[in-house]
Amino acid sequence: MNTRPILFVCLGNICRSPLGEGIFRDLADKTGNGGLYPVDSAGTGAWHAGSPPDPRSVRIAAAHGIDISAQRARKIEQDDFERFAIILAMDRSNLRDLRRMASPGVLTKVHLFNSYATGQEIDVPDPYYGGQKGFEIVYNMLFAGCTSLIEKLTAERTS
Repeated sequence: MNTRPILFVCLGNICRSPLGEGIFRDLADKTGNGGLYPVDSAGTGAWHAGSPPDPRSVRIAAAHGIDISAQRARKIEQDDFERFAIILAMDRSNLRDLRRMASPGVLTKVHLFNSYATGQEIDVPDPYYGGQKGFEIVYNMLFAGCTSLIEKLTAERTS
C-alpha cells in the first residue's frame, strides 16, 4: 500500500494547521483512508513550539467531534520536505516562506492549501487576533477543502 504523507503548515502551528490536520485525519479515518494518508502539521516559525493548539481551535474542533488537544506545535524541519508527499500552506505568506526553505528538487510538493484542494487561489485567513467567529470561518474553509482533498486523492488513487 503506497502512502502519501500530508503536512499542513501555517505560521505558528497553533490555529489553522492543527485544525487542518485534525479535520483531514478525521475525514480520512471516516472514509477508510486513514492509513493511506498519514498527516501532520507544522509552523514556519518556532514561537509556539511545544504548545498545544490555541484553545479556540480546540473548541471549534471539539464542537465538530474532533479532538486536537494532544497535538503540539512544531517548526517545519528540512527533512519534512523529503518525508511528506504533499505540503500545504494555509496562505500565500506561508507558501513564500516554505518555497524559500525548500530545495529546488522538492518545490513541486509545496502548494497553497485551497489551490491544491479546491482549485481556488484563496488564503485560509489567520484567526489568531480575531474572535470565535473567525475560527468558525476557518473551520468551515478547512472542512470544505479537506473534503475536496480526500475526494481528489481517492480519485487519483483509483484512476
